[in-house]
Amino acid sequence: MSDTPMSFAMTEEQTMIRDLAREFARNEIAPVAEHYDRTHEYPWPVIRKAQALGLTTLNIPEAYGGMGLSLLEEVIVAEELAWGCSGMSTAMGVNGLAILPVLIAGSEAQKQEYCGRLVAGEMASYCLTEPEAGSDVAGIKTTAQDMGDYYLLNGNKTFITGATVSNFYTVFAYTSPENRYNGMSCFVVERNWEGVSTGKPFHKMGQHASDTAEVIFDNVKVPKSHLLGAEGQGFMIAMQVFDRSRPPTSAGAVGVAQRALDEAIKYAKERMVKGKPLWKYQAIAHMIADMAMEVAAARLLVHQSAWAVDAGQSNTLHSAFSKAYAADKGMKVVTDAVQVFGGYGYMSEYPVEKLMRDAKIYQIYEGTSQIQREIIVRELFRKG
Repeated sequence: MSDTPMSFAMTEEQTMIRDLAREFARNEIAPVAEHYDRTHEYPWPVIRKAQALGLTTLNIPEAYGGMGLSLLEEVIVAEELAWGCSGMSTAMGVNGLAILPVLIAGSEAQKQEYCGRLVAGEMASYCLTEPEAGSDVAGIKTTAQDMGDYYLLNGNKTFITGATVSNFYTVFAYTSPENRYNGMSCFVVERNWEGVSTGKPFHKMGQHASDTAEVIFDNVKVPKSHLLGAEGQGFMIAMQVFDRSRPPTSAGAVGVAQRALDEAIKYAKERMVKGKPLWKYQAIAHMIADMAMEVAAARLLVHQSAWAVDAGQSNTLHSAFSKAYAADKGMKVVTDAVQVFGGYGYMSEYPVEKLMRDAKIYQIYEGTSQIQREIIVRELFRKG
């Protein structure tokens, strides 16, 4: 047996990356979070600073000018940024999601071009969800008809993060609808092409600093050179994207929960009731203890799901574990934080009110908590 113990310690490089993200979250994001939450403005000044530090190109290999982080390092960064503001961290992370189909299935020329454009400061969006197809990926209606020299793209995508600010989109559409799962393909579509348009940003419960809107494709001519991989590989690409995108999303939930825990501890120290601090009351103290345990457990699941990808292992099961647990416990932790604050927690001038609104989306996007449980059951009984 090896004498080397299993280690949960971060390497020196990982610690440096975490500290970079932590400093950015505390100095650049958190101080302006209330402003962007209130105004719903897109946080371009913060985005530009993040781009200069490489925080919007975390998963782009160094060969193409990106940070070239491992997935574990990416989730470490994602948690720290979400601590500052979940909406802004989502806006900053959208490029990492949009470029995944290119990294998974793109040619060398496609990787050079689209990675390079993001490194140069452009933005991109991932277009999969539709009005009648969210968790059911195979239920999309968008089609790309082969017209010989090009594909004719038609359809609507909804709830697209960064839709109105993106320069290009990675889009999923059926090239052979009759083949269902084997008939879906993936394309890179330019924002400025004729027939491409976006709706107005949606008014959302939370994450107000993140732009979300519809993208409409009306008889858009897509050159054959913009197909990613081969025809019919779209569903496979989407599934591989989920395995890599769910850990950072889950880490965002952990970041929001950690912020809620930090705020609850701070308030319970300062708030005096009958001559002693709030945390001296067991009912409150035990609630905070549970919050801390749940945050720590969620973080470990997220790190394990990311580590599996970096180790070349399948992470479908652990990705579902981490996404469902981090989202559900994240929502519970922020709800408990509001309870710790009492009436003040319900007021918008206190930070936990925003955290509660921001947290809910984690139980919905990137596959709902219910869908994660379906995946878990499938994987468990497939292995049996």
